[in-house]
Amino acid sequence: MVMSVFRRYLFAGTALALAGVAAPGWAQTADTAAPAAPAVNDDQVAEIVVTATKRAESAQKVPISMSVVSGEQLEAFRATDVRSVMNAVPNLFVQQTAGNDVIYIRGFGSPPSNFSFDSAVSLYMDGVYAGRVRQAPMPFFDVGRVEVLRGPQGALFGKNTAAGAISIVSAGPTDSFQAGATALYDFKIEGYDANAYISGPITENLGFRVAGRIQNQDGYIRNEFNGKKEPENKNWMVRTTLKWEPSEKFDSTLKFEYVRMNRTGGQNVSGPLTTRPKADLTRYSVDSPLGREGYRNRSWILSNTANFYLGDYTLTSVTGYSRYKGTVINDFDQAVPTGGVTANSVYNSYPEDFDQFSQEIRLLSPTGRTIDFIVGAYYDDSTYHLDQFGGFNIASLNYFGLLNTFFDQEANSKSVFGQATWNVSPRLRVIGSLRYTSTHKEATFGGRLVYGPFALRPVNTTAAGSFTENLTDPSGTVQFDVTQDIMAYAAFGRGSKSGGFVSNTYGTTNADFRYRPERSRNYEIGLKFAALDRKIVGNVALYNTRFKNLQVSVYNPTTSSYLTGNAASATSKGVEGQLTVRPVRGLDITATGAYQDIKYNEYPGAACLASQTLAQCNPASPASIAANNLAGYRPSYTSKWTGSLQAHHRLLIGDYKIDTTGVASGRSSFFNSDDQSPIYGVQEGYVKYDLRVAFAPQDDKWHIAFVGKNLTNELTTGSVFRLPAPITAAPRSILYVEPSRSLAIEAGFKF
Repeated sequence: MVMSVFRRYLFAGTALALAGVAAPGWAQTADTAAPAAPAVNDDQVAEIVVTATKRAESAQKVPISMSVVSGEQLEAFRATDVRSVMNAVPNLFVQQTAGNDVIYIRGFGSPPSNFSFDSAVSLYMDGVYAGRVRQAPMPFFDVGRVEVLRGPQGALFGKNTAAGAISIVSAGPTDSFQAGATALYDFKIEGYDANAYISGPITENLGFRVAGRIQNQDGYIRNEFNGKKEPENKNWMVRTTLKWEPSEKFDSTLKFEYVRMNRTGGQNVSGPLTTRPKADLTRYSVDSPLGREGYRNRSWILSNTANFYLGDYTLTSVTGYSRYKGTVINDFDQAVPTGGVTANSVYNSYPEDFDQFSQEIRLLSPTGRTIDFIVGAYYDDSTYHLDQFGGFNIASLNYFGLLNTFFDQEANSKSVFGQATWNVSPRLRVIGSLRYTSTHKEATFGGRLVYGPFALRPVNTTAAGSFTENLTDPSGTVQFDVTQDIMAYAAFGRGSKSGGFVSNTYGTTNADFRYRPERSRNYEIGLKFAALDRKIVGNVALYNTRFKNLQVSVYNPTTSSYLTGNAASATSKGVEGQLTVRPVRGLDITATGAYQDIKYNEYPGAACLASQTLAQCNPASPASIAANNLAGYRPSYTSKWTGSLQAHHRLLIGDYKIDTTGVASGRSSFFNSDDQSPIYGVQEGYVKYDLRVAFAPQDDKWHIAFVGKNLTNELTTGSVFRLPAPITAAPRSILYVEPSRSLAIEAGFKF
């Protein structure tokens, strides 16, 4: 009853904030200072500088719906991946699956089942494009800030940002010698997470920073077969940075990051098909012939950013190299919801190898003139190899065997871009941007039956293809300063994501090998403001985003295959925002929220939904599927409401302080299965609570803290799918359970 009442107040408060005083994101302030942790005697919301427009600007002056999270905020609750912050960033969702984890912004993202998909929400690590999640598997490590930009960002960020972009800026060298270390022990998942850094000058012109992190933690789901808690995480990572400033006319920053992940065990549990699922924290999974279930990955990112200061102009070069090698092995919980276990009838493995080189050059004009501009060019080249091993042990059909497919792709893209700002008056600006991109891809896809019945040979796969696409993404913005503290803007923008090839669907041929590019357009109006000497800071944005040729890949349980292609169109309309208030010294409160209305405009040839009758759509009939159209339906994994409340209080006790931060974040219900089952495929609305209480001296030389996440142990599922007969003797749903309650003690020091 208490939880239900709080949910009503949380979402009602979100709606009230959005009605007039809101701002997009958890923290619209984020350079290196956390908005939830102001200076001891600071009565104002801090002014934060971001680089979303390739220039250093105040977040309140940037005409983009964006959220910014500082490194201190991420470190406070030990964030590692995008899923760690999704409940605190409106209209951001991360789908957890057996394939790729998928990032959605405003309801749009690239589904996980086709491994070769580029993400419609791209990560940028220190300016280097990372269109695949595994390129940066643990990005929130020793960072200065994270900027989440909602809506198409095709003009300045460019490649594959049709839905949005996430720019991660890691911490850099410091002018003076600094070092620190923090270690956390979690009593629920029984393990530690430790990190350390050292930073400072080597010479007058050369600075360095070295940071490392080690995780050794058990999981939160008990495997009854071996008694282990899964998934076990044994990860480590290191980043080295060198910054060289030989003169006032040149500087260069070189960064190298290496991550080694070893995640053992699964995150899926069985659920019933006839009742609403109740996520369990036990499973029964025997290792398959393909090896121990889990995910192993090694990734490298090397980048160099050089700035040449040519009088009042700045020429910037960003060079990047990225590579990862990894393997995902999937088994599925064999426990039957009604009791007992069933055979391990289907399992798979996906070894991957990817590398990418990129180069961007841009020229920035000085500001303060009638016309300011940015012009630049970009190039990248990548290769990708994917193996797929699909094992089956279906006794009812006398099918025992192993299928293998292999996919190879080479791709490159070239683009030129520019943005000009016409300063019509001191209060009025008109901004126009344009990017032209040419993308070339070529790929081959083959398959074979490693062993098994001859009857399976028709599913063997053979396909090859190549294409070149030329896409143009314009945008325009009118920005007006109503007063010194109030800025309004209206924007139009287009984005695009290149087409590609089907990489892991059995039976693919040349006829259905390629899918087309998807395009997006966005209309947006926004308001950013401050009041009462910056004791109140807020933003609000209203948007209308539409996608055409939306790239989709959904699982058809009847045929045990994926349908990959382009849905005609979908539209997302809504409002998103944030309000930060400092009522008294030492206390700040932040409310964030979003309302979203999203529907397919047209989706012909869609897989049948569980809510459709056989007369509406028969999954066993190709003709019925071809005639099926989901126009008017809401896509999966989208909530109407998302929101959070965060309160931070600092209590001074002599030379010491107690910092307390509480966060309540939630979302309304959503379909978490592709087939939108109203029974087993719905995640009810929820609220999760996090708490951090830290004791430290005022000079922050050391600290000790309690860190609790998901305190009420709200068990939720990121995705669900139906495992049907005859693939399994006991048909059931497979649920991917998100982390349960976490209780930890942390200690750290700095000098």
